[in-house]
Amino acid sequence: MTDVSGATQPTLPLFEATAVPPKRRRRALPWIIALVVVVGLAVAAWFVAESITRSILTNTVREQVITRLALPEDQQIDVGFDEPVLPQVIGGRLDRLDVASDGIPLGDVLADVSVRATDVPIRADGGDIGSAEATVVFAEDQLETLLSQVSGVSGAGVQLDPPNVTVEVEMPLFALSVPLGLDLTPSAVDGDIVLTPTAVRLGGAALTGDDLRQRFGSAADGVLRDYSICIRDRLPAGLTLREVRVERGALVAEVDVDGAIIRDPALQADGTCA
Repeated sequence: MTDVSGATQPTLPLFEATAVPPKRRRRALPWIIALVVVVGLAVAAWFVAESITRSILTNTVREQVITRLALPEDQQIDVGFDEPVLPQVIGGRLDRLDVASDGIPLGDVLADVSVRATDVPIRADGGDIGSAEATVVFAEDQLETLLSQVSGVSGAGVQLDPPNVTVEVEMPLFALSVPLGLDLTPSAVDGDIVLTPTAVRLGGAALTGDDLRQRFGSAADGVLRDYSICIRDRLPAGLTLREVRVERGALVAEVDVDGAIIRDPALQADGTCA
């Protein structure tokens, strides 16, 4: 613009220009999105791998139990681990392994069996199990079968009344047999279940062992004795009975498991009662 004197005047803008952020700052957004997607995919892949690993491990343990114990293919086997499993598998050992099943045949009886093991190798050359123990539960009718094989006990009329096992026995007396009721307290002795008389009943009357001996003399000694039940031939040789107790409706045996059983065929074979 030129004024009257002919000098040129500066032209002022009608609006002040606003600053435009550099475009390269906006280019960071796609990288952030890509990073989030990659992390999300990695997390998803981890959970998929964890799920697949857990499934494979569960099926493998179940198949091994069914094969080794010759169980039916549809036998319910519950398997549990500490999670996550994938790092443990990569490391070659499981922190914890739980296996349980009901109605496991042990010779001519059935039992509910559960096993808990820690520091378990998953490779053939992985060494021994760190520690393991099992719980074997015999229902009342299965205990009757076990007791029927013990000399002097019929096995009929067995009742489980914690902390005792109640049985009926016959005391020979000359040409007669005197029926007695015994309360027996269980314990574990040298790998066997041992039932020790703690109370006697004769015709509904409660007696002590001394009372019975005073009445019947040495004839009472035949019934006032320990009754031993061997279950070693029903369990692998690597299992040793540690404790036994009576719970409502069941006789519960706590068993120690030799950590070398995972690799030693001799420990995997049935024990003996000899």
